[in-house]
Amino acid sequence: MFFWGKSKKEPPSNYDGKIEIFSRQCFFSTISQHKKRFPFFSHELCYKNLIHTVDLSLANLTFFYDAARGPLEKHFLKNEKRFPIVEIKEGNEALSFLRLLDYVTSLDLHPETILYFVEDDYLHRPGWTKVLKEAFSIDGIDYATLYDHRDKYSALYKTSSFKLFTTQSTHWRETPSTTHTFACRLKTLTQDLRFHRRFSLAREVSDDHKKFSYLKKRGSLLISSLPGWSTHAEPELSSPCIDWEQFKS
Repeated sequence: MFFWGKSKKEPPSNYDGKIEIFSRQCFFSTISQHKKRFPFFSHELCYKNLIHTVDLSLANLTFFYDAARGPLEKHFLKNEKRFPIVEIKEGNEALSFLRLLDYVTSLDLHPETILYFVEDDYLHRPGWTKVLKEAFSIDGIDYATLYDHRDKYSALYKTSSFKLFTTQSTHWRETPSTTHTFACRLKTLTQDLRFHRRFSLAREVSDDHKKFSYLKKRGSLLISSLPGWSTHAEPELSSPCIDWEQFKS
């Protein structure tokens, strides 16, 4: 097994320590059409929220657009001039994630680079970029999410015990799994690349829950912020303790 962490590779000359954000967008998704949403929800709202809350002194942002179900010219991203857009034609979530993995691992990034993969139905609180960087100042952290899963407080996890951490801006807790909106360093992605592929291959939708549960069994440590600095835009599963409606404009 190849561990980037043991490499003596020097940062590229243009390495600035920024988070590399990859936001996946599509024209239409069959897997999300049935989901209950906030009354004010739209994918364009989540897009605007992301670009308005990201701290560009700490991060770079790239959009990944799957045009299989509709061309970019018919999507709100057509007016995006500030950030790069990578177009693909895959047609489902799993294939688009696999293509994203190919793209990211082909880039000339330093192994310590923090990667943040963001789906198109998340809202973020201002200040989240700094908070996400803080997560990776904790020793032993492999993966992080800003989404405080409401379902992790259900009876299913009632008897579970989790480690707690603190950074300058927030608390963190160990969590057994998360969605495909998550962050890790490039060296971690490279080390676990075959597992990220395994749980997306030959599927329409990646099995993110099983993947992160499997990685946990292998010793990976995934943490989520308390309270959440982002949320999946589903009221019944939204990060608690935050009035997410205040971010609707």
